[in-house]
Amino acid sequence: MEYNTKSAFVAIVGRPNVGKSSLLNALLGQKIAIVSPRPQTTRTRIMGVLTEDNVQLVFTDTPGLHKPRTKLGEAMVKAVDDGISGGDMCVLVTEEKGEISPAEMQLIEQFARMHLPAILVINKTDRLKNKEIIAERIAAFSALYDFSAIVPISALTGDGLDELKKELFEAAEEGPHFFPDDTLTDQPERVIVSELIRESALSFLSDEVPHGIAVDIESMKDRPSGEIIDITATIYCERDSHKGIIIGKKGAMLKKIGSSARNSAQNFLGCQVNLQLWVKVREDWRNKAGSLRMFGLDSAE
Repeated sequence: MEYNTKSAFVAIVGRPNVGKSSLLNALLGQKIAIVSPRPQTTRTRIMGVLTEDNVQLVFTDTPGLHKPRTKLGEAMVKAVDDGISGGDMCVLVTEEKGEISPAEMQLIEQFARMHLPAILVINKTDRLKNKEIIAERIAAFSALYDFSAIVPISALTGDGLDELKKELFEAAEEGPHFFPDDTLTDQPERVIVSELIRESALSFLSDEVPHGIAVDIESMKDRPSGEIIDITATIYCERDSHKGIIIGKKGAMLKKIGSSARNSAQNFLGCQVNLQLWVKVREDWRNKAGSLRMFGLDSAE
């Protein structure tokens, strides 16, 4: 069968904190994946769809590849493997300088085993004063794999994104579009809202707390007027001491998290949001299969 359309499934992979989610948001022109300076912010595969003219690219943003220490960590690593195995090609995102990490070597070895086309994206070029470092980075990675293209970019400023899109569109192959052309993501609104709440928490909480939190949307209802959405959500943590930190003195921290999350949710949903936040303790939830299922993080099972 002949098609007048092209498509490709593209897995975005890399080690933690290199800017994979920022890249996805930049490519789509809209925020669907949360971002944070903290590593391992992304916990599951997040799909984003970019359709321009007759070409549709279906992106999968994956967690950063790392050595797992919990069942949640194992689920995150499995999400990376699933993203790669389900892709027609991969985008390996790395930073603008530094040594090639064991995680990056592992990913490249996986590309080679699968004979998978891959584009190398060197992100955060806006931080470089000496542009010659880019040439060294390109040479180091080129010696390890025959990338179909190597594109330096800044997901923050947008520099290089047009060149990356051009390479991706050219790599797409003749075939049907798998989603309606106006599709942005497969993530339900309540999942994205829960992630926006977690993103706000990550931005304010001290170092020992963030990896041990999860957010569950208890209810999400439109008011009859259609102008306001009432959302009730619970932030789960693993220790009583963390609960105290999240709530803060006289509730100050929780109010700060809630205010930031409400603004993000309003921007995403396009309407007023009434957000009620609660905090509960669920000890060692990252190692409990039932809790991972509850939070939609059980891809390791």
